[in-house]
Amino acid sequence: MDLFEYMNNKNKEKESPLASRLRPRKLEEVVGQGHILGEGKLLYRAIKADKISSLIFFGPPGTGKTTLAKVIANTTSAEFEQINATSAGKKDMEEVVAKAKERIGMYNRRTILFIDEIHRFNKGQQDYLLPFVEDGTIILIGATTENPYFEVNGALISRSMLFELKPLDKEDIQKLINRALTDQERGLGAYNAVIDQDALEFLSDMANGDARAALNAIELGVLTTERGADGRIHITPEVASECIQKRLLRYDKSGDNHYDTISAFIKSMRGSDPDAAIYYLARMLVAGEEPSFIARRIMICASEDVSNADPNAIVVATAASLAVERIGMPEAQIILAQAAAYVAAAPKSNSAVNAIFAAKSVVEEQKTAAIPSYLMDAHYKGAQKLGHGIGYQYAHAFKNHYVKQQYLPDEIKDMTFYHMDGQGYEAVLEENLKRIKKETEHEE
Repeated sequence: MDLFEYMNNKNKEKESPLASRLRPRKLEEVVGQGHILGEGKLLYRAIKADKISSLIFFGPPGTGKTTLAKVIANTTSAEFEQINATSAGKKDMEEVVAKAKERIGMYNRRTILFIDEIHRFNKGQQDYLLPFVEDGTIILIGATTENPYFEVNGALISRSMLFELKPLDKEDIQKLINRALTDQERGLGAYNAVIDQDALEFLSDMANGDARAALNAIELGVLTTERGADGRIHITPEVASECIQKRLLRYDKSGDNHYDTISAFIKSMRGSDPDAAIYYLARMLVAGEEPSFIARRIMICASEDVSNADPNAIVVATAASLAVERIGMPEAQIILAQAAAYVAAAPKSNSAVNAIFAAKSVVEEQKTAAIPSYLMDAHYKGAQKLGHGIGYQYAHAFKNHYVKQQYLPDEIKDMTFYHMDGQGYEAVLEENLKRIKKETEHEE
């Protein structure tokens, strides 16, 4: 590195955002993630001992994935290379691999390759890395905000250790903000700024576990707020609210958070908790989820989880879906809330679900049973000569519109698929069947 490159790097460090300048340089400076970085934990021991194998860090933005990679870079004896999957291509990887082979051959020195946003690489690009990870040419560290089981090559996952980074809690965020305000070398200590406790509470809450968001907000506050009469910069709740404006929502309509939220929404309706259902509905709407997608899920839940315990649920859900398409946002949110609340509060039954899967199992596992001839179509020419329809008893011609008659094939005539459990309106349906069958037996 020449003098000009050295000075350029120094200037970039000074001018870079606070969140970048304040990145921990050693393991002891890392805040949060005690579940994987607590003293004695596997990752902590591996970093300390410089015995890193291929790793994949995943979690929401601002939780320290890149930070951990930088800490490893500062503590390892291996050569550290970094690329970003949003801008790098196969050529960049080929260059890294070539250098790694040279280091092993000439100096017996390992190479760690850190790939930020590894989920951005396509399958072919990820496949290219496989043999070099497997033979130890490179030690891979990947970082992603997505669920790696959805977005990362399964073969790479099987050759790596996965560590989930979780959103920082409020105390961790507050610790970082205070560090930023007092650090004279890399932070904002030279500005002589102080933060009110209420503002500190507000920022740590609004950051929603994202350290970068909190540090960006405090930096903006310090740099744009005039000094008070005492010569200090005061970060008040008013200043803090202007800097962060509103809570950051972690939601990616193409990622696993999308699936997690809709899963929580459905399970809340199934679990008869309208408050939770409305809350998850609000999260999806604020994040920009398609109302039509939400409406479809409500319809499925109305049939799968409510079913005949309240047959009106599917009617409400279907009507809501049609109304959402015709009306659109923002009024559609009211319709969705009505339907979600109705389905959540309705009595529940999954008898129909169990029935169809039980019947499908019999159909798939057994040979096709013959339909009783009297149930077959008797309207086409020659049907009666084959005996089709002969002996069929028309239910409406009997009392209660019911007649005892075998409808299942002979091979499975005693099987029962639909087991009603007496929930809601299903109790009425079950009682009706028992009544008409009992009255018919008495007449016989």
